[in-house]
Amino acid sequence: MIMDKAYEGDETRKLVSELGFSPVVPPKSSRTEPWEHDKVLYKKRNEVERLFRRLKGFRRIFTRFEKLDVMFMGFIVLALILTVIK
Repeated sequence: MIMDKAYEGDETRKLVSELGFSPVVPPKSSRTEPWEHDKVLYKKRNEVERLFRRLKGFRRIFTRFEKLDVMFMGFIVLALILTVIK
């Protein structure tokens, strides 16, 4: 599970581990005993966040005008196609 540094507390990492996931979160610089994390996988988190930011630029998707899930998903696909074309 890829998490932000805000969720790097011991309790949160323990809960994620108990749920069967492996936490991917960098330690804060003030940690006395830092741990290793997958830096390549952590950088992928930024790509996902940028994708959601681009999708929120489409007002119809951001405000969820469509009530049917099929129509909403269709507009998401359309928005993704438009972002690739740009």
